[in-house]
Amino acid sequence: MAQTEHLPIYKSTYDLCLYPEVVVHNFSRYHKYTLGADLREGARRALKLVVRAHARRDKAPVLLQLREELEELKVVLRLGQDVKAFPNFNSFTHAITQVVEIAKQNEGWLKSQRQGHGQNRQVMPAGLATPSAPGSQGPSPA
Repeated sequence: MAQTEHLPIYKSTYDLCLYPEVVVHNFSRYHKYTLGADLREGARRALKLVVRAHARRDKAPVLLQLREELEELKVVLRLGQDVKAFPNFNSFTHAITQVVEIAKQNEGWLKSQRQGHGQNRQVMPAGLATPSAPGSQGPSPA
């Protein structure tokens, strides 16, 4: 399996996995075992998807799954803020900023994958694709 530790998106997602472990500790008991568990599990799923995408040749399907996972994390974070699960607004803004930054990195990775797999490449005209014999001026008239 390929090493992922050098990837900026891996580092950001790993940090995202660590943050809920700290902030959820300050949630109320009710929110700790509902929203807190969802946040921790969602962050771990996102990290696993980054590792999986890096290991695959065709990364786009996994990166699309990562996009969905990050959107779900945003919803859980917003829900946590609305029900006052976070101890303060700064805790929420730090978490949501991390997710948004990872989403931006993911979109860049996805865009580079799509460009690299021929969707934005220019096609060579058919006449230029076949080599001609040396000294000939192209196809001979029939």
